[in-house]
Amino acid sequence: MSEPALTDELIGAHGLTPEEYARILEIIGREPTFTELGIFSAMWNEHCSYKSSKKWLRTLPTEGPQVICGPGENAGVVDIGDGQAVIFKMESHNHPSYIEPYQGAATGVGGILRDVFTMGARPIAAMNALSFGAPSHPKTAHLVRGVVEGIGGYGNAFGVPTVGGEVRFHSSYNGNCLVNAFAAGLADADAIFYSAASGVGMPVVYLGAKTGRDGVGGATMASAEFDDTIEEKRPTVQVGDPFTEKRLLEACLELMASGAVISIQDMGAAGLTCSAVEMGDKGGLGVRLQLDKVPQREADMTAYEMMLSESQERMLMVLRPEREAEARAIFEKWDLDFAIVGETIAEDRFEILHGNTVKADLPLSELSSSAPEYDRPWVETPAPAPLDEIPQISPLDGLRALIGSPSYAHKAWVWEQYDTQVMGDSIRTPGLGAGIVRVHGSDKALAFTADVTPRYVRANPVEGGKQAVAEAFRNLCAVGARPLASTDNLNFGNPEKPEIMGQFVGAIKGIGAACAALDMPIVSGNVSLYNETDGQPILPTPTIGAVGLIDHVDEIIGGLPADGDLALVLGETRGHLGQSALLAEAFGIEAGDAPPVDLEAERAHGEFLRANRALMGAASDLSDGGLALAAFEMAEAAGLGVTLETADIGQLFGEDQARYLIACNFDQAEALMVAAGQAGVPLVQVGRFGGATARFGAEEAPLAELSALYRSAFARAIGGA
Repeated sequence: MSEPALTDELIGAHGLTPEEYARILEIIGREPTFTELGIFSAMWNEHCSYKSSKKWLRTLPTEGPQVICGPGENAGVVDIGDGQAVIFKMESHNHPSYIEPYQGAATGVGGILRDVFTMGARPIAAMNALSFGAPSHPKTAHLVRGVVEGIGGYGNAFGVPTVGGEVRFHSSYNGNCLVNAFAAGLADADAIFYSAASGVGMPVVYLGAKTGRDGVGGATMASAEFDDTIEEKRPTVQVGDPFTEKRLLEACLELMASGAVISIQDMGAAGLTCSAVEMGDKGGLGVRLQLDKVPQREADMTAYEMMLSESQERMLMVLRPEREAEARAIFEKWDLDFAIVGETIAEDRFEILHGNTVKADLPLSELSSSAPEYDRPWVETPAPAPLDEIPQISPLDGLRALIGSPSYAHKAWVWEQYDTQVMGDSIRTPGLGAGIVRVHGSDKALAFTADVTPRYVRANPVEGGKQAVAEAFRNLCAVGARPLASTDNLNFGNPEKPEIMGQFVGAIKGIGAACAALDMPIVSGNVSLYNETDGQPILPTPTIGAVGLIDHVDEIIGGLPADGDLALVLGETRGHLGQSALLAEAFGIEAGDAPPVDLEAERAHGEFLRANRALMGAASDLSDGGLALAAFEMAEAAGLGVTLETADIGQLFGEDQARYLIACNFDQAEALMVAAGQAGVPLVQVGRFGGATARFGAEEAPLAELSALYRSAFARAIGGA
């Protein structure tokens, strides 16, 4: 088959600028072949090279005594004591999920699971953070159903519990939903597998499922804005098979235990190209591939298609040659493909052979380490105008506006489609705060959360970035966990627009400051840019996934309020309503500044909470919706009413940071007050739990009426029970 001529149009369709193409000509001293053009396109796109974000990502804190491996590998690795480590990462599958919601979301789950088990870890928990357009938008219900079914279909069949996450709705996501997938696994700290190849003449082995044409060009598609040609991009979405992935997990872990593996890399974005280049580059070696050896499920595949396919459930490995027969037997036992498709070479070359023809011969290091890096122009986000006069609303009508909106309604419709108990170690599942999973065979547990408030980030990127980390910190502290480390999924619009790049820079500054102050280094993550459709960007959405450790399950703050418990607020309430959920949901107002984040107070209050966990029946952080929403959610989960003494809208719905709601009995409350006085932290009683009504000041409504609204609003918003 003759190769197409490299026209300006074809080069542009590969996401390469004229300057980048000129750089390619300079590097190789000739015009590239069509396959080489595809390889450069795959390695130099935004999704794989981080060319617009690397400068700023380097400023994030990534180290700490607990960190075994930070960013740069498939996932981050953090010490949890007793010779064990937790391995975790969050990554986006936004563009594919908008085009084909079921498969896009399913393969997002599959990809993040592979990132974890390619490090030698058995996955123990999954989460997801989902952002959809306005409920009234004609595509929203279709996207919600498809994405949730895809996440459940893949995760449930693979056999990993989904223990947490978040779902939000906003018109900025009408043309570009966000699907951020998180996975965590456990491994022995001295048995972590890395991706750097070593040794010359070592066999490069293809493992897993066969290669097809699905997903060709997916990484390049994920590095571009959407427009009215979106339907043409459907073939770039991969198709997943969770049962194959489960077999791949078991085969990989069995092979790793045998000592045969030198290095291993998931075939994710840009497939065979990215995995081979990254392994070679990290090891300072070249790679030669013979594509005739690649297992193929479709006839007459070209070198270009094989190198850029993003078919799922595939791995690339460098193997100890004397262990080939043993390794092959393991994969054949699990009914998976095992093929030696190349070798490592001493020269800095990436050589691709197909038949007797050289399809690519490139300097390997230039594909990875020398990818373009841009210092994009950026402008600081201007300070928001002060909030105008707040419209009048009664406290309970304010609560109804929140619990009747799909962003804050009960999410059982979503998480009941996920298997939350598989593996038998789930202690706290979705519905109220961070998820908790026991470390199998021990008394330890790990807590997981994912958080961001995009309205805050748009209004004030620095404070919004801080707040995302601070809320993750609070969600972990609220269940009694000591925060360990974070992963980030930075979703933004087009970085070539200075105002969008300014949002990104500001958010990074805020995230970095908070991670440093709260000892939550970033150990892995993902950047997803160009989340725009027809020039309309999403809200800046830098999702923070965080993991905390509970030394003994008896130390979990996991209860619910009891009848007669007092309601206490730890932290200072000033009544900040700028960018609040109340204004957004009740009045459609998104104005004012984000709430300021006092990182010293966040740390002090979180440490006080954990130190006094024995005096608390239940705890929740206060964030969106403030005290009113948190108190209702805690009470409703317990089947109790709640009385809050104030009717002041700012006190009830203000979103001041560094605050927790605590439920405890009278004696515990007395002891907590004494401890708070000694620690110098603000703690006040605001009400009590019990009865059958929600009462704010002098106004009350039956809990049953409010609960019915809360539990039906999500399904009603997306048009189905």
